Amino acid sequence: MKQEMMRIVSQIEIAPRIFELVLQGQLVKQMKQPGQFIHIRVPRSDLLLRRPISINQFNLTDQTCTVIYRIEGAGTQAFSEMTAGEMLDVMGPLGHGFELTDLKAGDTAYIVGGGIGIPPLYQLSRDLTAKGVKVVHFLGFTTKKDIYYLDEFNQLSETKISTDDGTFGKKGHVGHLLAETTEKPDAVFACGPNALLKTVEGFFDEVENVQLSLESRMACGMGACYACVCHVPEDPNQSLKVCEDGPVFKAGEVII
Repeated sequence: MKQEMMRIVSQIEIAPRIFELVLQGQLVKQMKQPGQFIHIRVPRSDLLLRRPISINQFNLTDQTCTVIYRIEGAGTQAFSEMTAGEMLDVMGPLGHGFELTDLKAGDTAYIVGGGIGIPPLYQLSRDLTAKGVKVVHFLGFTTKKDIYYLDEFNQLSETKISTDDGTFGKKGHVGHLLAETTEKPDAVFACGPNALLKTVEGFFDEVENVQLSLESRMACGMGACYACVCHVPEDPNQSLKVCEDGPVFKAGEVII
């Protein structure tokens, strides 16, 4: 992990209130694992806490990384108003991401995401397909206008879409897509709201390799403040920190 003033290469709005931000800097050299995040300082003196944002993808050659975020408050609103050439104070990469070493060419992996939990799954899919793993994406959105990165995921592998209101793809939450599957995958990876993660955990209880990326509010991002703890099923007095021990956990490792 390192800290650096990174330069904004580009920023575009890819869906209502959802922005794709490309940053460049030496820090990218540390990015090796999909599913990690960076901690960005808001360029306002009255907003002291950094904002954790998952890494969507990284390019070691040109030392760029991409994050996708949704405007949720004053901090992310400030990010959205920045333009190419400006600088951001960034820490990272932080956390433990997805573990891919047990997968080999010819295996099948399901990638399940919902809403703003989808961005880190793109680098994951890129890495898996590069290994020769057969990937199937299951992505859920609220409505058609909220869909982003569909072409990018389609270019990698088969992509199934659901929308809550049925304006695109399967009507309902992403669990309805999973209910239509008959194959038992070798691994399942998921990121999104807790309801989605619980659905995946229950649906694939017979799959040994299920990895879940948790969303959580954070303060320090390095495990010092205990603002993002989650409990362990076997011992309610024991806790793990999403920022340091996660954000990716094996199914059943923590209580969602």
